[in-house]
Amino acid sequence: MKVYEALAEAFVKEGTSDVFGMMGDANMHWMAALADRGVRLYEVRHEGSGLGMADGWARGAGQPGVVTTTSGPGVSQLATSMIVASRARTPLVAFCGETPLGDEGATQYLDQRRFAAAIECEFIHVTRPENAQEAVRRAFYLARTESKPVMISAPFDVQVAELDDYDEEYVPSTALIERPRLLPDPAGLQAACDLVQDAKRVVVIAGRGARKADAGEQILALQETTGALLATTLQAKNWLCDRTDFHVGLSGLFGDKASMELLQEADCVIAVGASLNHYTIESGYLYPEAKYIQIDTAPHVVMGNGKVADCYLQADAVTALTELTRELGERSVRLEGFHTDEVKQHLTARIRQPEYVSEPGRLDPREAIWILDHELPGEMGLVLGSGHQTDFGTMLFQRSRDVLSNYGMFGAIGQAPLIALGQLIAQGNKPGFVVEGDASFLMHLSEFETACRYDVPLLVVVMNDQGLGAEYHKAKAKGLDPDLATIPTPELGAVAQTLGGGGATVRTAQELRDALAEYVREPRPTVIDVRITREVLSTPYRRIQYGEDV
Repeated sequence: MKVYEALAEAFVKEGTSDVFGMMGDANMHWMAALADRGVRLYEVRHEGSGLGMADGWARGAGQPGVVTTTSGPGVSQLATSMIVASRARTPLVAFCGETPLGDEGATQYLDQRRFAAAIECEFIHVTRPENAQEAVRRAFYLARTESKPVMISAPFDVQVAELDDYDEEYVPSTALIERPRLLPDPAGLQAACDLVQDAKRVVVIAGRGARKADAGEQILALQETTGALLATTLQAKNWLCDRTDFHVGLSGLFGDKASMELLQEADCVIAVGASLNHYTIESGYLYPEAKYIQIDTAPHVVMGNGKVADCYLQADAVTALTELTRELGERSVRLEGFHTDEVKQHLTARIRQPEYVSEPGRLDPREAIWILDHELPGEMGLVLGSGHQTDFGTMLFQRSRDVLSNYGMFGAIGQAPLIALGQLIAQGNKPGFVVEGDASFLMHLSEFETACRYDVPLLVVVMNDQGLGAEYHKAKAKGLDPDLATIPTPELGAVAQTLGGGGATVRTAQELRDALAEYVREPRPTVIDVRITREVLSTPYRRIQYGEDV
């Protein structure tokens, strides 16, 4: 057996079913061996795009995604997407071909170990045939246990060597991993109960960790006992909003003013699977009088205000919340807190539609988001990009649906459509949509053709202000020439049709509704180019750039 065959066999036994990337001299034998074993190969137009799709696939499937490149330039193309995946703590394995071992004069030579360190991923080198399968097991073990990307660098001459004494009984990394539930420290649990018992107004903040742990029922039970408001971090946006009348949406920079007014009254914050970074707690300004209880599986972390929680429980979310609610019940603690008719009316008022800006040929971005939220079925998942245009969606999408945000992950625009594409593939090609800006979408336009080639029913909604929206408004706020950040764009609906998908360019509310209805009737790769006005500044930018209290 050749080493590349043994490597492919190990990937299959680790559960690899889909691989994204581009074929080259240094990975083609391995890819062919995977294809022989029934693995689906997705040929992309850029290696970095393939990694972005593998990132999305991992988030959608809940297990490591796989990307592949050839040697040298194929590897160097991974840089931006790899750092995004690292910052997002995505479990991912990159199989990267390498020039022959020790041949530093080869045209495609790259010191891939040093490069991997620079782009924030672990590095495993296949230097001998006999350690090839162990390299795969170690890579998947690290990806799974530390939730990070790992690069396997395999020199071409090692890949094509014969592997003697091949062991058919490959033991996958999953057989080596034990995940016992972390039980809360009894003393810490009592301290948390003391803080809740002394409180009058509690807020529960649910983060990505709580959602991943499927702790929804336990959060709702604690909320009911404590009379708490339920807020989420950006990575858990809209989670459980259809299960309680006292859901205030996002905590922090992307929260609305009505919610912030309530949150500032909190005297106890219980964070579940949330790091409480400076965005979530506004560097400490949002909860000025609150005591903090933090529940997380990670070791003790420092919050976004530079302090540590008053009570930190390193524990499994489900177990800790169950025990906390049980102990409060034994103490006969039951708070009214925020659960009043007055608060309910206050929350209802916050979702009223504003008066939209009218500009011929361009939509108010807030109206566009309102239409998207109401016209697209709730079972359709949403991926949000980053940048000024997507700030509107980050704040204003209200319906209960699965939302994934790429905001804050290295600040890299253009990643969201790639992540969305991989996520849809992982979820069996169910229809889903991504909201992105025009400059962001055009950065990886070629991958829309990839979506068409594999018939992935991704709807790309481009919030198109024909420019670099964030820079346009920042320049304006700083007294610079904002027109330097404007870039005309073609009719992206027509471009999408040329690439083999559906598409429309819309300039009115009715045109947007019609385009959405067509996609819902017949889901297929589609781009809707929504021409929006530049006259509306998003709430976060009004706060940051002009200091407005909105």
